[in-house]
Amino acid sequence: MTEDMVVSLTYETVKIILVLSAPILISGLLIGLLISVFQATTQIQEPTLAFVPKLIIVFLVLMVLGSWIINSLIEYSLFVLSFIEEIMV
Repeated sequence: MTEDMVVSLTYETVKIILVLSAPILISGLLIGLLISVFQATTQIQEPTLAFVPKLIIVFLVLMVLGSWIINSLIEYSLFVLSFIEEIMV
């Protein structure tokens, strides 16, 4: 396995992690920010008020984007498995 192959594999791994996790993390961040602003304006300091909506939003995002995430992981797995041929030769 050459140095270029390792760099390419590392680059693709980091890229797939960032791309697949970004929608989930961004949606949780945005709903958390909205709830924090709501809590600050109303002075309601209930921890479950922030937790439950985040959980629901993350679940909904996973439901909507689940097939895309699975297909991306399958493509990435095939990409990684293609390196086995190059290593064995």
